[in-house]
Amino acid sequence: MADKYIYAVARIRALEMSLFSQAVIEQLIAQKTYADCLQFLGEKGWGDTEAGVQDAETILNRELEKTWTLVKEMVSDQTVFDVLLIQDSFHNLKAAIKTVVDGEVQANIFYDNASVSGEALVEIIKDKDFRSLPESMRECALEAYECLVHTGDGQMCDVIIDRAAMRAMLAAAEKNGDALLKEYAETVVAVANIKIAVRSVKTEKGLDFMRRAMEECQTLNVERLMRAALSGMPDVIKYLEETPYSGGAAALSDSSSAFERWCDNRIIEAIRPQKYNSFTIGPLVAYVLARQNEIKTVRIILTGKLNHLPDDAIRERVREMYV
Repeated sequence: MADKYIYAVARIRALEMSLFSQAVIEQLIAQKTYADCLQFLGEKGWGDTEAGVQDAETILNRELEKTWTLVKEMVSDQTVFDVLLIQDSFHNLKAAIKTVVDGEVQANIFYDNASVSGEALVEIIKDKDFRSLPESMRECALEAYECLVHTGDGQMCDVIIDRAAMRAMLAAAEKNGDALLKEYAETVVAVANIKIAVRSVKTEKGLDFMRRAMEECQTLNVERLMRAALSGMPDVIKYLEETPYSGGAAALSDSSSAFERWCDNRIIEAIRPQKYNSFTIGPLVAYVLARQNEIKTVRIILTGKLNHLPDDAIRERVREMYV
């Protein structure tokens, strides 16, 4: 099994050379206008080079599509990437339930690369055929649907599905067994719990809400985190300083945007060692995550340019690059 991914990793090593470095990101920030940024990306081969001028969303979606197309070419067993697609699949579930209950079909609300398509989920929810869903979705789908139908509480609908997504991600990573995927899932769930605690402080949510929203994980004591949130942001920060997420505590002390940036940068720090690994799925997972981070960073820059933010304000929001 040691040589199973050697060829794919060799291809990834070559492709890593085309990932944006921090210097390239700085060049993008330095472009004078939003239109100049789009032209810069086109010159770098982003988007569909044969389609002419494109809007930002088309370019970014095309880059994500390229990434998954490439991975599918290199790895026949796509289940190894299930952990990375779970959040998109559960997003589609939320959107499908709201579409059915509200009776309105909105454009571009589903993720194309999810393991379960939004269109298929809409039909399942319409028919109330919850048994047709993947096992990890069945219980939460029914509960979220009933919640939205009977209470109209969209936030609680989201909470139910988001927690199920966290549980499914941890289970899928454990089943896969790859160390990087397990670390990624653990980090995503822990960070989600921290965000819930922070949001609960700001909106004065109680213990019952947090217990419904948070999922147990190994690197945080969620009971202590919830109790800290009840006491206020200083206590949340104090608790986080005792955990592997102490950097997040410092970022929270600064601002919400600094914390969001820290969360994404922590993922990049986790995957960097894969540059020196040639025998597992790890480098391919790292490449997908690096591309997602790169696309997200470009989106942040384009949004800043579109809203005429100063370059320094944009620079404060950009993420660290993998290369």
